[in-house]
Amino acid sequence: MTIYRLGVLAGDGIGPEIVRAAVEVFKTAARKTGVDIDWVNLPMGWEGIKHHNDPLPEITTETLKNTHGWILGPHDSAAYPPEHKNKLNPSGALRRKLDLYANIRPAKTMPGIKSVVEEADLVIYRENTEGFYADRNMYNGHGEWQITEDVVLTSGVFTRKAVERIAHAAFKMAMQRSKKVTIVHKANVLRLSTGLFLKVCREVAEQYPEVTVDDYHIDAMAAHLVRRAKDFDVIVTENMYGDILSDLAGELAGSLGLAPSINSNDHLAMAQAAHGSAPDIAGLNIGNPTGMILSTVMLMDWLAERHNDPKLKETGRLVEQGLYQSFEDGVKTKDLGGNASTSDFAEAISERISQSVLR
Repeated sequence: MTIYRLGVLAGDGIGPEIVRAAVEVFKTAARKTGVDIDWVNLPMGWEGIKHHNDPLPEITTETLKNTHGWILGPHDSAAYPPEHKNKLNPSGALRRKLDLYANIRPAKTMPGIKSVVEEADLVIYRENTEGFYADRNMYNGHGEWQITEDVVLTSGVFTRKAVERIAHAAFKMAMQRSKKVTIVHKANVLRLSTGLFLKVCREVAEQYPEVTVDDYHIDAMAAHLVRRAKDFDVIVTENMYGDILSDLAGELAGSLGLAPSINSNDHLAMAQAAHGSAPDIAGLNIGNPTGMILSTVMLMDWLAERHNDPKLKETGRLVEQGLYQSFEDGVKTKDLGGNASTSDFAEAISERISQSVLR
């Protein structure tokens, strides 16, 4: 039987609390399904600075290369000492160093949770390594230049290789869902850069004749999400547009605090909630662990597919089912109008997992 080695990077702010909650509910589910997981705690953020003078120590990065995947808690890089602020934040550094080119962010309405839209069940595939993000679109250096005190230039990078691989990832997911992909771009203005993104995505689409394809400009897409989110299934777009749209979609579906994601390449995956570290409530045991828990569900699904292990899929299903049942039963954290603490919420999910019946 495979022993799955999963890294645990607790992070900053509410990170240790929500990551602990996620690990606990998955330990409960794994015991029930018979999955053997070795949880490996690794320093990151303030813990890394304290013990290694680095928010992402080399020992952490090197260890992660030999894991099956990992959980990344939120970081508070804005508060790091000056010598660390100019570095890539831990999340960006891991995406870049390990070439985690796909940022996959679902937005789904949930039982018992009030949402802005009546119904949504979509997933955004965000290209994670290029585009207009100056901190990660250059091999060496930084993609912004201050020419004079009053003039700044910035670059956007788009390559066929990067667009092809995120497009293939999106279309493969569409084949497992409703066979519909929406390409988001701004090719009417950024004709060469996002024009290439649109062109290459359209070329990849020809290899998936069963999938229906449409495309929208980024500004129009934001309006369409607000008005008719339920009409979209798989969305593929470049780095910055994907970041913006996924935050919008998460809030429309209920709350950004509920929004999960994974960052992956063909061999490694990192579970990471879409929200920040909320340092103002750190240590109060009131943070909402839902985004972190559902991100870990995504990690289990990703691992299940790559290792052909249905027990991993069942482990994630038990956790997701326990979480939704908790919501339906009125067990919610303070941000959702409830009074459950972070640990209370995790305990409620674990209780429902223990009572559940395996398929």
